Amino acid sequence: MSHSNPFESPERAFETTQRSLDPSPPAEASEELRVHRPRRAAPADAVRPTRAEINLGNLRHNLRVIERAVGRVAAAPGRAAAGPEVWGVLKADAYGHGASAVARTLERAGVSGLCVALLEEGLELRAAGITLPIVVMGGYYGPQQRGLEEVLEAGLVPVLYHREQVERLAQLTRDRRERPTPFHLKVDTGMGRLGVRGADLDALFDQIVATPEVELVGLMSHLACADAPDPEPTFAQLRLFEQAKAALARRGVVPRFYHVANSAAALALPTSRYGAVRAGIALYGVSPFASREPYPVEAARSAAAELRPVMRVQSEIVALREIPNGEAIGYGHTWRANGARTIATMPIGYADGLWRALSNRGSVLVRGKRAPIAGVVSMDLTAVDVTDIAGASLGDEVVVLGAQDGPLGSDQITADEIAAIVGTIPWEIVTNISRRVPRFFREP
Repeated sequence: MSHSNPFESPERAFETTQRSLDPSPPAEASEELRVHRPRRAAPADAVRPTRAEINLGNLRHNLRVIERAVGRVAAAPGRAAAGPEVWGVLKADAYGHGASAVARTLERAGVSGLCVALLEEGLELRAAGITLPIVVMGGYYGPQQRGLEEVLEAGLVPVLYHREQVERLAQLTRDRRERPTPFHLKVDTGMGRLGVRGADLDALFDQIVATPEVELVGLMSHLACADAPDPEPTFAQLRLFEQAKAALARRGVVPRFYHVANSAAALALPTSRYGAVRAGIALYGVSPFASREPYPVEAARSAAAELRPVMRVQSEIVALREIPNGEAIGYGHTWRANGARTIATMPIGYADGLWRALSNRGSVLVRGKRAPIAGVVSMDLTAVDVTDIAGASLGDEVVVLGAQDGPLGSDQITADEIAAIVGTIPWEIVTNISRRVPRFFREP
């Protein structure tokens, strides 16, 4: 990019869209559907120094790592692309990284398609000018199946899983389109959340075959244990998925896509890849193998080790004070000085996604060295002990997630490390960075 500043934001405020629904909705239903897209703090409006830096170069790198791992070969002159397609999963605002900018980067990098959880997320990407195929995986449109109208208007591909959804999509197609509407069908093979179950498959397949207004272009499922060292639960799900494939084939239906693999399965289990894989957490540089045990597949461990974190969260020191022996800091006075200490305050707290569970347990990076959090992480501010950080000064950068090179060394705080401290998973760490933290997009 031509900007001299390496950080730029393509994010804009998203207006509320308001579209008419079916002209004859049920009496108890509203005549209009409102889709609200919350506005994230914009970099141009940022006053405090807290920010999340998104490295788009690392995002592209991770895409290439995944493509190599699954055997995806890009198209060459006179040759078609080979191997499973890689679809980027951008649900939850691209795992907290900023969906619109991530989508634009992946689109330019040649990703085959995108997946979101919500209709609102798909509409946000269309409003940002994304033209790639977008699969809406959440599959929930309420008792009246409201929102499928928006799916058609925006050219999104819905994931369905019960007969009422198929009926509604067929009705809308008759009213609004001249050709069948493509959709994907979700089969529940063991996750136990959404998806048509085995006992209901035959009836739903028969309905789909008898409904010419809709076209089944994808059959999918969701793996529950792909990141676990024991592959047998995943193999059991794949066997059930194969049964669903066979039941479709007996009816002469062969969807263009079969897809079940998340990041972990895509890297570790070749039999799960089918024609497409859905890469989520790995795209953002976080290993999908959250288990403390070493993952048994060497190729998967090797690929995960190549991933580069995309998000870096930083703030800076805005206050310094000398604390005498015995003085307490923060809510509840849970921390007391053991001797004279130097305490720094940074303007980031649990409302920004810095976990309160890191109180008196976590660390940050200052001048390339770790400084422990002192006292309770509050909503907007957090104190750290910088007594052992030589030269710590007002305005010094503080890194709460990511790497830092400084005069005292180099270190990195990973999402996996934070997750281990607070008792959760890395997915929750990155998606927890709130919308009031502006995203600055770095294009190396």
